[in-house]
Amino acid sequence: MQDLKKLINKDKLPQHVAVIMDGNGRWAKSRGEERTFGHKNAINAVRNVINACNEINIPYLTLYTFSSENWNRPKDEVDTLMALLSETLLLEAEEIFTKGLRMHVIGDISQLPDLVKDQLMNVVELTKNNTKGNLILALSYGSQKEILKAVKEISQEVKQGNIGLDDIDETLFESHLYTKNFPQVDLMIRTSGEVRISNFLLWQIAYAELQFLDVLWPDFTKDTLFQCIIDYQNKERRYGKTSEQLLS
Repeated sequence: MQDLKKLINKDKLPQHVAVIMDGNGRWAKSRGEERTFGHKNAINAVRNVINACNEINIPYLTLYTFSSENWNRPKDEVDTLMALLSETLLLEAEEIFTKGLRMHVIGDISQLPDLVKDQLMNVVELTKNNTKGNLILALSYGSQKEILKAVKEISQEVKQGNIGLDDIDETLFESHLYTKNFPQVDLMIRTSGEVRISNFLLWQIAYAELQFLDVLWPDFTKDTLFQCIIDYQNKERRYGKTSEQLLS
């Protein structure tokens, strides 16, 4: 089997990869199991993508772990997801620390169970001085709500006279997003064959390369990520310019 990692150009790596981890339920149903079985078997895929990014030194990885809309799922499924998150944090905290990764959380975590919030903050505190890479968990996250939050905060500053309308630009707006300390997304990956963004990092993926994979999330391997990086590196990223402008 070809070693895909050797084909990656280390000088053209994306700085920020974001992943919509989709397909757990369908993976479970295809095996005659309940949806929760798929969520439990998705942990290996999470390890695979984290380890792959860590091995090739991608500095920022954001995982869409639980959306603001996911609260509308059946209660038993939500409870299972929260319990699984709690269990995973306990099991993986030391590994995340050992790999030199710093963990961050984005989203409205006030809705999370107190135990999960405490565990999250413990891992964030444990890893705050790590510099090998950044693991960002999007939890109870919705991009539209994030954008509205930024608009309200900026409006309040204008109302109080702290800033004027002419002060509002992309940089100011981004300073009010959850992702204010992270670079824009270069590569966004979604598994399961669905071709939609699902309210994920709408502002931050303005010029990201988008890859929609047929693979279901529990089947995601390190080679899946490496192939995505190779495909990304074969794209011409023009940011509105022409190919000729880039060449010159």
